[in-house]
Amino acid sequence: MPWQGVSLVERRMEFITEHLAGSESLTALAQHYGISRKTAYYWLRRFHTDGVARLAGASRRPHCSPAATDAAVIAQLVAARQRHPTWGAGKLRAWLQRRAPTAAWPCRDTIHTVLVRQGLVRRRRRAGRIHPARGPLTIPTAPNEVWTVDFKGQFRTGNGVLCYPLTLRDGFSRYVVRCQGLPSVRTADTQPQFLRAFAAYGLPQCIRSDNGAPFASVGLAGLSQLAVWWIRLGIRPERIPPGCPGQNGAHEQFHRILKAETARPPAATAAAQQRRFQRFVAEYNAERPHEAVGQQPPGSVYTPSPRPLPPRLPPLEYAPTAEVRRIDVNGQFKWRQRRYFLTHALVGQDIALEPLTDTRWLLRFATVPLAVFDERRGRLDTADQLLPMSSD
Repeated sequence: MPWQGVSLVERRMEFITEHLAGSESLTALAQHYGISRKTAYYWLRRFHTDGVARLAGASRRPHCSPAATDAAVIAQLVAARQRHPTWGAGKLRAWLQRRAPTAAWPCRDTIHTVLVRQGLVRRRRRAGRIHPARGPLTIPTAPNEVWTVDFKGQFRTGNGVLCYPLTLRDGFSRYVVRCQGLPSVRTADTQPQFLRAFAAYGLPQCIRSDNGAPFASVGLAGLSQLAVWWIRLGIRPERIPPGCPGQNGAHEQFHRILKAETARPPAATAAAQQRRFQRFVAEYNAERPHEAVGQQPPGSVYTPSPRPLPPRLPPLEYAPTAEVRRIDVNGQFKWRQRRYFLTHALVGQDIALEPLTDTRWLLRFATVPLAVFDERRGRLDTADQLLPMSSD
């Protein structure tokens, strides 16, 4: 019978004992134990040279490994990982190559193996599959085509003060444009951060957000005061589908890194927490390699927008055939001696009524269709289902 099971040593010893007793020939014994004559001779030699202990088998590990990673290199890899505990093997390799380009650094898989053996890698549970968005989202091909924005989940600093980190990034280069801990998500606290970002880096073509405040609202066309301001500046708001944070997945991943690097545990005060954010952003933009841009730091790819922040809001321009109305403090517009409610987000703004038929009008704010107004019936039909958002 073949030598399989949990008692190989005993079977081999039985074979050698019977052979030494001389009861059968070696060929017959080998056949009885289900092994070849070559295997039989091998174990006899091992028994005579090394004794019974060798019958348990010998390690096949080579006595030397010429391709083994040098101890000095391992020490540098360990030191790099300890300095950047959240960086993976690919980022560490790119970072080390920039610091010592003439050194022969191991490949990414070897570095990962070294980190695992050193106990510096913790296995993470595999995340569930994220389904793609149904609606089209802009795929940036250059800096400033799409900025992504979100609030990382709020937390309390050591003194009990709530901190709402607002993060704004360039979708192409992954450059962090703004990372600021705010006392709330109100427009009054949020808008100045965008103003500073636009003044420093210019205007993007589009800003992608979720459907939460202050970026959007449950009102007409999802408009908020902040989104209205963006539109006046010539920036197109782009919102991911409700309940689908994975559509802004790169930004969500950035938040996981931000939390691990700066908020575990939180700092003692809001000011100390902001200093952590600033140190992290400086390293993230200038040193940390990013796989999305070929393991280069985002700062080496990003360039400011050629569209500067204007000193005042550009005027709204509508077609000569349109009827222009201003939204009053109650969110209403006046038409033929009657007032119709539209949205509070557009208070003080001019909208256009563009003729569709003799009694039907398309209501538009800048480039955004809002509703279809039927003056004969005196009602508004929302335009988000009748007409897609246009940038014409």
